[in-house]
Order: sequence, then C-alpha cells, then structure tokens
Amino acid sequence: MSMRAKTFQAAVVSLAALLPAYTHAEGIDTEHIFGFMIGTDVGSVGEREFQTETTGRFGRSGGIYRALSQEFELEFVPVRNFRVEVGSTFASHLISGAPGLDDQRRLSWQGASVDFRYRFLDRETAPFGLTFATEMHAHRVDETTAESVRSFGTEFRLAFDRELVPDRVIAAFNLIYEPEWTRVVAGRTMEHDSTAGAALGVLAQVRPGFLLGGEARYLRKYEGIGLEELAGQALFIGPTAYFQLSKRSRLTASWSVQAWGRPAGSAASLDLVNFDRHQARLVFGVNF
Repeated sequence: MSMRAKTFQAAVVSLAALLPAYTHAEGIDTEHIFGFMIGTDVGSVGEREFQTETTGRFGRSGGIYRALSQEFELEFVPVRNFRVEVGSTFASHLISGAPGLDDQRRLSWQGASVDFRYRFLDRETAPFGLTFATEMHAHRVDETTAESVRSFGTEFRLAFDRELVPDRVIAAFNLIYEPEWTRVVAGRTMEHDSTAGAALGVLAQVRPGFLLGGEARYLRKYEGIGLEELAGQALFIGPTAYFQLSKRSRLTASWSVQAWGRPAGSAASLDLVNFDRHQARLVFGVNF
C-alpha cells in the first residue's frame, strides 16, 4: 500500500473514531455514499438538500498540473422515484510546464448544470436497484486546459446496486457515457469528444453511520461523440468513506489513482495525456 493510501486510511479511521455514532434504522441509503459513482436511491418525496462538491485533479505527463472545482448544488424530490439537482461550479487551475497545455493560473466561474435521476427498480422490492441519470452542463472554462470555451456536455449513467449483506455491505455498478461539444473561444475551433466506461464500488458499514470501501473505474476517451476513434484509456482505483455526521448532515471522501492507462498508439503504462494521475473528491450535504 502506498504512503498516500496509508495516510488516507489513517485519516478516515481517526475521523470515524471521533464522530458520534448515528444509527440509520432504515438500512443503507446509497444516494450519496459514493464519491465518483452514484447509487440508485433518489430520496423521499419532498426532500430538499444543499450540497457542496469539491473535486481535485492532479498530475499530467509533466510539469505542474493542479485543477480544483467547487460545485454548489440544490437537490429536491418532487415526485416518487424522481430527483432533480441544479448546480453552479467555480474552477481553479495551476498549470506550468505541462506538455500540450498552456501555462495557466486562473480562478473563475466555470458554469452551471442540471441533473435528473429516475429510479426504475427499488432493491427493497426487486432483486437489485436500477436508476437512470442524466446530467447536462454548460461551461465557459475548459476543465482540463482552463481555456475560455463554450462547452456543452451530457453525462448518461445507468446505475445498479444491491446489498450483498443486508444493512452491512452494499455493491454498486455504473455504466457511463459522456458526449461533449466544445468551441475554443480564442481559435474558434469546434471539438467533439466522448468518454465511455464502467465503475464498480463496494462499501461496508463498519459502524452505524460510517461506511468504508473502494471504487474502481475503467474509462475510455474517444474523439467524436459517437465513440469513433479511441484516444486513450485508464483504470482508476481508490478508497471511499462515508460519514453520517448527524440526522441532517453527511460527508463523503474519495480518492482515486490511475493504476493503469494507455494513450492510443503508445506502449505507456499510464495515460497522462487524456486523464489525471490523481483525483480526489469531498462532498458535504445537509437536508433542510
């Protein structure tokens, strides 16, 4: 185990020991327990939440690369099995000497998004849970290069989950497809790309209100929105921890490292052209 992973694990265990025990009598709710994935639960009718999602991405093929996004979200459940989320994101970039990227030191408002989720199957009454999610976003700053753009993207996810051990161990699986249309303001060029992949996550409830486990994601980057030409692929793995801080508040912490990757036409063991070396996410939410 790497030093980073040991540090993350030690921090999680220490925080869990300091948190008061909180009993969740209704079993495991998968709506917010994963970091880079989603579960099939969507909340109860009339439920409203405010959430902040901080995502850090670090390391490219050379030089200094640090990108941080801060999203503020409002979620509500107007009818049974259907959830709506609207969000606004700010982005910070520090890029210096990274091959293929211009040096940047920038903090700006990145854009807005809307997310819809509908649960088709409830695992309480079906063999597994099944939810379809689509998120649409419009960005004025490219999340990788920090260039000024006019970008529109859509993320489609099909999520499955099932309790392997009732009220103790939960597993989730996601199928992902993300087409993106981007026009670079400076060069007035239009780019089309897409990402497809699958993700698997398993979490165990160590104590009431505290879940610990991990997530693995395999992603493929393509040129063109129709998955025409493969640009690169990567496998991310890392730990995830979920804390129920109180009856109304929660915290999720997740970290992923690129364990394997390969740009198209290369024999490299990592793809640091199309993907980051490290990714981290911290999500805090509160019901109101």
